[in-house]
Amino acid sequence: MKTIRNTDVIFSFKPKMDPIERVKPGEVLKFVTNDCFYGQLTSEMQSLEELDYSKVNPATGPVYIEGAEDGDLLKVKILSIQIDSAGMGLTMAGQGILSHNADNTLPKVLPIENGHCLFNDIAIPIDPMIGVIGVAPSDEDGECPTAVPWKHGGNMDTSDIREGSTLYFPVKQEGALLALGDLHAVMGDGEVCFAGCEIAGEVILQVDLIKNATATWPLVETHEATMIIASGNTLEEATIEATEQAVGYLNRGLDISWEEAYILASLIMDLKFSQVVNSEKTVRSAIPKYILPTETLLKTL
Repeated sequence: MKTIRNTDVIFSFKPKMDPIERVKPGEVLKFVTNDCFYGQLTSEMQSLEELDYSKVNPATGPVYIEGAEDGDLLKVKILSIQIDSAGMGLTMAGQGILSHNADNTLPKVLPIENGHCLFNDIAIPIDPMIGVIGVAPSDEDGECPTAVPWKHGGNMDTSDIREGSTLYFPVKQEGALLALGDLHAVMGDGEVCFAGCEIAGEVILQVDLIKNATATWPLVETHEATMIIASGNTLEEATIEATEQAVGYLNRGLDISWEEAYILASLIMDLKFSQVVNSEKTVRSAIPKYILPTETLLKTL
């Protein structure tokens, strides 16, 4: 199994990037990741003025997947996520959904013990997930900093991107060029103060290709649902985009009219906030697999 070290990182997803490793479809590999602060924030006594903000949200990679071409889907199955023994929580003045009330900055060390994230005397069960994961964007979309979510993936901060889930990315450049980072030991949907339990760790995953099939936005498959992860300049834009995509999949996948698909979506589709604090907001629409299996949905692409 090849290991992608956390010394090989990017801070932007670009259409053209130099890969640091090459793998074949079906191969299993390990990514070693930094925390979102690139190891710069380790103490509650530190001043955030010390941080180099040009080195925030490092993503380990990129990795070239042989045979990946524009018009394919990259399939990424998350086999395991292992995290370090402590993470950081943080609120910053003027940040988060309650920025108008956030007057002070407070970093908080969050130890990880016995499968729990310790917040004062509260033990929160960990649920590790990947905040940043994506591929090279299209020429049209251009360079996307790792702090930004978009059609290539990026900083989607989606709690369902966890062990056991499978992601599907639209390939826009030769080799796909996969990179990831920004792990969270635990994070609530929305990431309301703009940080989860930020932590370093290791991710083992398997990559594969679905040839001649593409999607507008990344998909994540869980045990129960297939979700479309869409972003926009506002929550409303992201919500509309995620809903339009889901209704389209129901329309095509079940061979029903658009109107029937719209009614069905209102009955069975859940909308979930991923994150509400980045410059672009992210929402996911969840289609239950008992209504439309992932395999059937993918055949509509």
